[in-house]
Amino acid sequence: MSGPLTRRSLARLLGAAAGATLLEAPRIATAATAASSPASGPIRLSANENPYGPSAPALAALRDSGGAASRYPGAVRAELRERLARLHGVEPDQIALGCGSSDVLRMADAAFLGPDRKIVAAEPTFEAVLGYAKVTRAEAVKVPLTADFRHDLPAMAAACDASTGLVYVCNPNNPTGTIVGGDDLAAFLARVPPSAIVLVDEAYHHFVEDPRYRTAIDLLPRFPNLVVARTFSKIYGMAGLRVGYAVGSEANVETMGRYASWSSVNCAALAGALVSLSDADHVVRQRRLFNETRRWACGELEKQGRRVIPSETNFFMVEIGSDVGPLAQAFRSRGILVGRRFPSMSGWLRVSVGKREEMQRFLAAFREIAPGKAA
Repeated sequence: MSGPLTRRSLARLLGAAAGATLLEAPRIATAATAASSPASGPIRLSANENPYGPSAPALAALRDSGGAASRYPGAVRAELRERLARLHGVEPDQIALGCGSSDVLRMADAAFLGPDRKIVAAEPTFEAVLGYAKVTRAEAVKVPLTADFRHDLPAMAAACDASTGLVYVCNPNNPTGTIVGGDDLAAFLARVPPSAIVLVDEAYHHFVEDPRYRTAIDLLPRFPNLVVARTFSKIYGMAGLRVGYAVGSEANVETMGRYASWSSVNCAALAGALVSLSDADHVVRQRRLFNETRRWACGELEKQGRRVIPSETNFFMVEIGSDVGPLAQAFRSRGILVGRRFPSMSGWLRVSVGKREEMQRFLAAFREIAPGKAA
């Protein structure tokens, strides 16, 4: 492909990717396995990544996107926005793309915060939105989690006032892996002042099995102050490619777009994202694989007498009874990277779910480093 990246050439690119899957999948799978094996570096259970990587069709699309490297990605961006709009039952102008969902969080902070504004968030939660808020000089209001490690939605609603610019709900929550139920979220949105934007981060949406959970996207018609963030980094295995998006009202998406970087998502990542959306079986397989591995690993820890927070994500938290810093260093010395320290939960270790053999090595190291009591 040598000319500009048009919709016709994009279709050829994606078609070639799909057609090449049978030929390329073995080679790609071998390369992906080698890249994530212990021989090539430490076991990474620290960043909630997907060690299996993108699906074979998505990898083929990435490979075949090289011909578009010299062209700006405008046509592919438009195609992905239209595809996402159809998926979520909204208009393309209600979709904002970002270089990963963390870029979407940055855009929301820039759009809706300032020195005279507040941001309300749980403590602990994913720190990026609070980190970006510092740049805007907004005041951060942190609301502790409930006793069962969930968002305290009534307390968060009570913390909102006329100066609140943004309310952040990470659902499921990082680092605890707990969810906000659909009915509870709707009741919360009804209590938040309409002048405050509620940003619901659904980075781990695809892993959830709890029937109480519902995507906040379904609530957009009722609450024009709602914005929902999604990512291709987790279930789709594209963390290194950086593709995320927001769904919201046209007005809110337009406001966020003023703070977007120009052409921030590259052609290869966009092509991989488009193919990933067409591979529904990949999502089902990955959800089952991660959730089965997580349940098994947590069960093994509970046999050691460890307390584990029930999780609906590709990670979990286990209580260790002391500061996680020395423990994390002990794991590192054994070639295993685990989650960072969360100050308000310093005695809890966040562990990303890896492949079965990686989790076996983690569990063996855990028994050596911090022997537990039999349950």
